[in-house]
Amino acid sequence: MKKAYVFPGQGSQFTGMGHELYVRDPEVRDLFDAADSLLGFGLREIMFEGTAEDLKATRVTQPALFLHSVAAARYYAIKPDMVAGHSLGEFSALVAAGALSFEDGLKLVSARAQAMQRCCEATPGAMAAILGAPAELVEEVCAATPGTVVPANYNNDGQLVISGEVAAVQAACATLKERGVKRALLLPVGGAFHSPLMEPARQELAEAISAADFHRPVCPIYQNVDALPHTDPDEIRSNLLMQLTSPVRWTQTVKNMVSDGAGSFTEVGAGTVLQGLVRKIAPEVEEIAGIA
Repeated sequence: MKKAYVFPGQGSQFTGMGHELYVRDPEVRDLFDAADSLLGFGLREIMFEGTAEDLKATRVTQPALFLHSVAAARYYAIKPDMVAGHSLGEFSALVAAGALSFEDGLKLVSARAQAMQRCCEATPGAMAAILGAPAELVEEVCAATPGTVVPANYNNDGQLVISGEVAAVQAACATLKERGVKRALLLPVGGAFHSPLMEPARQELAEAISAADFHRPVCPIYQNVDALPHTDPDEIRSNLLMQLTSPVRWTQTVKNMVSDGAGSFTEVGAGTVLQGLVRKIAPEVEEIAGIA
């Protein structure tokens, strides 16, 4: 039985995240100190004592979740047979699998967060959760809607997220409801993540990703853009950059990991979102847990 480790993305943050690990382990404290130094602001203080609003700022949220996941992976000395991360979590997975150093990973996450924030401020966008609709219907409606709106997250067989221009997302939600979909809910986010509207952020991040030192990981990483296992550093680098404007294919990722022998899934870091998604996607998996 192979052990799969999965790493959460934005939305799982909470005040106090990582504090217990920090108290327990001097090596974890070194990671937090290094993060504060590399980022140039007190991330640790915000993680431990900040408000929910403080933690929602993209420049804080993404490094905080990355740091927490990497710290948990180090503390528990995980030995994965395969890894995957949801959106931002892909960076945590790459560090846990040895494809990126902690320092390079944090620099990329920080650069990504800032590029995405600037993109959101320059081009307002929206996202909406579509519940209980077949993926084919959502894809059809998005393709037929004027403007830019695309599937952004394939979270499980009954839950997709769409992303794009505000008016286009609203129009797609209205059409889906007309087509019998019971729930199409706008999400409280300020941008159109994983859509073509993130193209300026992708271009901005390209230089940072090309400059980072990628290594062959100790195990396959199933990447968001194609849900397939990768170990080649050049492929990993290319897929990581495309991720910003491409959908997160989480449903197919989990199914592929199970098909390739994953018998247990462990979520590493904040929250339990991915544990819930794995249970819905692959109910045959009996061992699903989290470490934080």
